[in-house]
Amino acid sequence: MSAVKVLVISADPDVRSQLEIALRSAERRTGEGWEVLEASNGIAGLKLAWREMPDLVVADEIASGAGAFAVAKDLRNQLQPFPGIIVIVLERRQDAWLARWSGADAWVVKPIDAFELADRVTELVGKQTTAGGI
Repeated sequence: MSAVKVLVISADPDVRSQLEIALRSAERRTGEGWEVLEASNGIAGLKLAWREMPDLVVADEIASGAGAFAVAKDLRNQLQPFPGIIVIVLERRQDAWLARWSGADAWVVKPIDAFELADRVTELVGKQTTAGGI
């Protein structure tokens, strides 16, 4: 298996840092190398996602330019939908329906629990690996 390519999208550098810590924990659990890319807004994130085709996109709900819901919707609603995993970081639990509507595979709620996110991402990456992706 090649390295898992991950894109983190958030306007907040602290959130990007928290997400990267959780992702490094998931990386250790899989025993594979992970390449983490970052975007500080949704528009840049979309461009990077389409150019780099990461295996996993983790987007903060409050990303500037285009929020996580818009990013997920754009990635999923194309003739050739984005094949990777999309995880949205929510500001409030009540927004889970928006995450589902936008096409996200999973979501977590702030404050970010690094263990919860690492568990969920590890599970999703494992499923994609056994299904023939990554």
